[in-house]
Amino acid sequence: MKNNYRYFIIFMIVIITIINYIDRGALSYAQAEIIQEFNLDPISWGAILGYFGYGYIFGALFGGALADKKGPKFMWILAGTTWSIFEIGTIFAGHLGATFFGGSALAGFAVFRFLFGLAEGPTLSTMNRTMANWVSPNEKGFSVALGLVGTPIGALITAPVVVGLLTFTNWKVTFVILGLLGFIWVLVWRKVFTNLPEDHPKVSEIELRKIRSTNDLIEGEIKLEETISKNVPWYYFFKNSTLTMNAIGYFAFLYVNILLLTWTPKYLQDEFNYSLASLSYIGMIPWVGAIITGLLGGKISDKLREKTGNLRIARSWFTVVCLFCTAICFMLIPTAESATTVLSLMCIGNAFNYLPNSIYWTVILDTEPNKAGTFGGVTHFIANLATIIAPTLTGSLVASYGYNAMFTAAAFAVIVGMVSMIFVKPGQQGHMSVTPTTKDTTL
Repeated sequence: MKNNYRYFIIFMIVIITIINYIDRGALSYAQAEIIQEFNLDPISWGAILGYFGYGYIFGALFGGALADKKGPKFMWILAGTTWSIFEIGTIFAGHLGATFFGGSALAGFAVFRFLFGLAEGPTLSTMNRTMANWVSPNEKGFSVALGLVGTPIGALITAPVVVGLLTFTNWKVTFVILGLLGFIWVLVWRKVFTNLPEDHPKVSEIELRKIRSTNDLIEGEIKLEETISKNVPWYYFFKNSTLTMNAIGYFAFLYVNILLLTWTPKYLQDEFNYSLASLSYIGMIPWVGAIITGLLGGKISDKLREKTGNLRIARSWFTVVCLFCTAICFMLIPTAESATTVLSLMCIGNAFNYLPNSIYWTVILDTEPNKAGTFGGVTHFIANLATIIAPTLTGSLVASYGYNAMFTAAAFAVIVGMVSMIFVKPGQQGHMSVTPTTKDTTL
């Protein structure tokens, strides 16, 4: 680990993003027990899945700003602790709703899923703040991809982990076990992380020089230390077309991601009569390719940056091509007649979707590194409207038009994102001047 302690920090981030995704995806695999226990219909179930998103978008927005202000260590500990509490608390949601909210189990789930989403929301914007502090410019794409690889891994192993727990216990015990994993990670993180590598005794001078090196900057890239003394208000995000179009592109990615995470288990059971036990491995298929491409995409982007010296080619146009391929796959799913073909198209489409996963976050680091948390939070707020729209809209589409409609809607969302990324110009700041301020050492 000598001279590479930053990779241990990235590894720890991978672990918590895996836990994060298993926690949020567990409800989808417990759906049969919960629907039966509380007598829910598809529209109500879609609403329950969507309530998470209402909290998540605000958690992302304010969590990113807090990560900039208080430091990423504070935000990681706060987020990990609180979402673990609400993960466990979900087991009481339906009964508390029935007792205190006019006999409505749905209202109880609404409260707990909102609070759970609020707590999980800061995760990726806090990760971006951490990457801004801990990695060098020429490592940005791959390092962010490494940090984000926990999302497809988490989505992949959610099926066997949760189904395995459900097989031997029940959904309530499952949620308690998952919540305890989050608490364990927080205890370890408190011991191994500092906001800045300069403050960590295990970061050598050699490694610190690598992290702070500016020798490999290309045209349009910004030094972190040049932006620390500038006070960029949060609303400057909306004055920068690159950041706003990038957020719309990220919305397209998340629409597909959330759709597959929340509705795939029920879709496979309803359309192809898969049992819960078979979902322990069938549910993994849409995520297999995404693990590889999520890492590969960041590496490809960094190589394109190095070879072309052009951030727009390395980030924007690379993403446009990937989203085009994603849209094609999801447009073909309604024409498929077998489960094998459907799962293959899901896998390939999601693999293309994950290729630029790190790009949306890297564009922020390229453009406003000192506001990586705040602007990452605003980006996440906009993009994570998908966590509300995708499951809720899908419930209505399935009830009215059947499952094919949900894939058509996903393809349309991806096309919108693809067009938006055409206008993204990484490194182009949306403000000409800002007011100097004192250096914030909690970055």
